[in-house]
Amino acid sequence: MTAGTADTTGTAEAQRTSMPGAPRSLDTTASGAIFTIWQKLQKVPFGNWLFTRAVCFKAPYFRTVHPQIHELRPGYCRVSAPNRRGVRNHLGTYHAIASCNMAEIAAGMMTEATVPATHRWIPVGMTVEYKAKATTGVTSIARLDALPEFGDDPMELLVPVDVLDTDGQVFVSAEITMRVSRKKAA
Repeated sequence: MTAGTADTTGTAEAQRTSMPGAPRSLDTTASGAIFTIWQKLQKVPFGNWLFTRAVCFKAPYFRTVHPQIHELRPGYCRVSAPNRRGVRNHLGTYHAIASCNMAEIAAGMMTEATVPATHRWIPVGMTVEYKAKATTGVTSIARLDALPEFGDDPMELLVPVDVLDTDGQVFVSAEITMRVSRKKAA
């Protein structure tokens, strides 16, 4: 993770569209098991809350920011969290690493909803730019402009994430590199 770095190799958009397996078109038919569960829970009261609790049970560190997943679909995830004492730094603002946690949960859930059930993924890198301080609750948004085609060859998927304050100001930008590969046959 690189704090306070600038993108010196071109825009993230240019890098995403020029890489092998770059996103081509938005297809919302992708579905893995997690995305299927999300869709089913949208039909029950407190479905988002139940889904978020299950995610935090599976990955307990996410609980530290008290996230709430609001939207999830292939190529998009929106997560919010309150600014409470447990995520503040010595200045009383939203802690940098709590912001990274928010970026990772949004990117991970978006990737899970995007990658087909025939593939697996794991984060292998994160670049972070801290742009401002936040004193409010936060929202993280992971978004792909277009979805890639997932084939037999492993690929690196660059997932851009913005973490915003309640005024909609981006105070942290992250780009998380996800290694995506086909699952091995059983």
